[in-house]
Amino acid sequence: MSDTIAAIATGPATGAIGILRLSGPGAIAAAAAVFRPAGGRPLEESRDRQLVYGSLLGADGAVIDQALATISRGPHSYTGEDTAELQCHGSPMVLTLALEALFAQGVRQAGPGEFTRRALLNGRMDLAQAEAVADLIDAETPAAVHQAAGQLSGALSRRVQGIYDALVDLLAHFHAVLDYPDEDIDPFRAETIRSGLETAKGELSALLATYDRGRYLAGGIPCALIGRPNAGKSSLLNALAGYERAIVTPVPGTTRDTVEARCRLGSVTLRVIDTAGIREAADEVERIGVERSRAALEEAALVLLLCDGSAPFTAEDAALLEEAAAHAPTILVWTKGDLPAAPLPALDPMPPVVELSVKTGRGLEALAKAVERLFPTGGQGAAGELLTNLRQAQAARRALDSVTRAEESLAAGITPDALLTDVEEALSALGELTGANLREDITARIFERFCVGK
Repeated sequence: MSDTIAAIATGPATGAIGILRLSGPGAIAAAAAVFRPAGGRPLEESRDRQLVYGSLLGADGAVIDQALATISRGPHSYTGEDTAELQCHGSPMVLTLALEALFAQGVRQAGPGEFTRRALLNGRMDLAQAEAVADLIDAETPAAVHQAAGQLSGALSRRVQGIYDALVDLLAHFHAVLDYPDEDIDPFRAETIRSGLETAKGELSALLATYDRGRYLAGGIPCALIGRPNAGKSSLLNALAGYERAIVTPVPGTTRDTVEARCRLGSVTLRVIDTAGIREAADEVERIGVERSRAALEEAALVLLLCDGSAPFTAEDAALLEEAAAHAPTILVWTKGDLPAAPLPALDPMPPVVELSVKTGRGLEALAKAVERLFPTGGQGAAGELLTNLRQAQAARRALDSVTRAEESLAAGITPDALLTDVEEALSALGELTGANLREDITARIFERFCVGK
C-alpha cells in the first residue's frame, strides 16, 4: 500500500454536493496540488479535520469550482493512512475533471471498497466491522441500520472475542502446567476442561442462532407469493414494489417465470418472488414455470398464499396451503377485497389471514403487521451482535463443531493434549470470523460487494 488512491465517493447522478476521497502517502500533497486555499495558507499546514475553503483546480490549473478541503494524517484517519477529502458541487463533470487532475499527480483510481480494505489491513477495524460498512450502506430499515451500526462499533467482535479469550485461557493453562511442572500452578483437571467447553458451546450455539434474524435484517426475508392462476400475485408484487414490476392481465397464467423484487413492508424488508400460478400445466413452458414456483416455495422463509376472495376456497387452495405451511410460516391472503366476498374457509389449524384489495390499498397495513408478528425486528441481544452473512455463520458453525468434538473426546476419555487440538481449530475458525486469521481469498470476496469510494 505504498501508492495513493482516489475516488469519487458520492453517487454518479447530479447532486448538490460531490466528494472526492484520497488515501495514501501522497494524499495530502496531491490534494494540495489541485486545491488553492482562499486564505493563502498551504493545505498541508492545516490542522487535521479542519475544513478549508478555496478553489478546486483542473489538470491545466484552471479553476473548476469553489470547494472545501480537509485532511487527516495517519494513523488517526479512517484508513490509518494520510487522507484528504475535497467537497465540491455535485456536477459529474466537475468531479471527473478534479479526479483527472489528481491522476495527473500520480494518484490512481481506487477499487471497490479499497478505502475500507486499507482500514482493515492497517488495524483500524476488523473483518466483521468491515462487513458492517457494506451492510450499513445497504440498510433499508431502522433495525438494519441499528444492527450494522452496532457491528461497525465492534459489538459482534467483542462477543466473539469473549469466546475466543476463554478458549485461549483454557489452552494457556494446559500448556503452562505441561511446560512448567515445577511452578506453583493449579493442576489441569478434566472438570476445568468440561466446564470451559460447555460454556463455549453454549455461547457459540446462541451466536449461531442469531444468523437467521441477522441475514433477514441485512438482506431481506425470502418471501414467495404462491396461489392458483389469477389470484392477484403479480398485482400484489407491483403494489409492494411501488412500480409495475410484473405484467398483470385478466388472463390466467400470464406469469410464466419467477419475478423477484426487493420491497419494504412496514418495518421489514422482503425479497418477494412472484411465481407462476400453480396448477396442472397446459404446456411445456407453463410446466417449467410451475416447477420454478415450487422451487421458490422450498427456499422461502415466508409464504404468502393468495386466494381469490371473490371465489370459493377450493380443495386445490387447501392443498397449496398445506404444502406451503410445511415449508415456512404462511399467511393466507384473501385478495380482491373490492369485489363481493366469498366466505372465509374454516380451517384447522387456522393460519394468519389478511383480507386485501390491491386496487384500493385496503389490507396492506394489516399484511405488514402480520409479517412483523412473524418476523419481529426486536429481540434478544444488543444491536450489532447478530451474524448477518453466510461466511460469518460458517465460521461460527466450524467453531461450534470443533468445540463439540472436544467435548465428546473428553467424555470418551481421550487425553487432554489430543482433544485440545479441536480447541485450536475452534480458535482458528473464530479468528476467520473477525479477521484475526486473515485470508486473501476471503477478503477479496467480501470487498467485491463494496462500492467505489468506500
